[in-house]
Amino acid sequence: MTSPTSAPGTSPEVGTTSGGSPVPPTGEVPAPGAGTGPDPGPAPAPAPAPAPAPAPAPEPAPRHTARWIGLGVLVVAAGLIAVLATRPPASVVEVQSPLVGATAPPVRGVTVDGRLFALPRAPGVYTVVNFFASWCGPCQQEGPELVKFAFQHQQAGDAQLVGVVFDDTAAAARSYQAELGATWPTLADPRGDLALSFGVRAPPSTFLIAPDGRVVAYVVAPVTAADLDNLIARAKASGA
Repeated sequence: MTSPTSAPGTSPEVGTTSGGSPVPPTGEVPAPGAGTGPDPGPAPAPAPAPAPAPAPAPEPAPRHTARWIGLGVLVVAAGLIAVLATRPPASVVEVQSPLVGATAPPVRGVTVDGRLFALPRAPGVYTVVNFFASWCGPCQQEGPELVKFAFQHQQAGDAQLVGVVFDDTAAAARSYQAELGATWPTLADPRGDLALSFGVRAPPSTFLIAPDGRVVAYVVAPVTAADLDNLIARAKASGA
């Protein structure tokens, strides 16, 4: 008995399974995923990561805070200017000495013109004791300023100047001062006793003695009249 064959032009029969699903004809292989629904298509691309949020801008400082800060700076600056305005300018460099703050050594002897001189232990006015020499260049530089200082304070009567010769002859010192126009008393110190008692090593060296006899300043450098006035002003301000 022969098997039935399909008529020409007709498609092969399609069977069904017991569950009712169609069974492909013999020789056909179902495509993957066939019979499970429509093709979902290509998978969607992943969404791009969100850009980081910008950092928040700093909050501006309150205006009243900035105003108070500016006011504080102005107050401090004004105070500094006031201090500097009342403070003597530091045009000379003072030297530390155990004599500063102590009673000055005796200032007495024979002047270059042969007279006796003795400074009172408490002179009653500010007294500048200046060690100098005729051969000293810096001494010659400060000479006119000493003349100016002595003249100004001779008129006021509030300060005086005393010279002491350092490592020089009385004749040379006298000639130098005559040419300079110096009129203050100047002690000869042939053995260097005064220089030794004041600790002077080289000219010019200048000491400022307060009215009560204490040494209040020591300068090893040429001084000007303004320098000496500033030292006196500072001493007065400190109660010396």
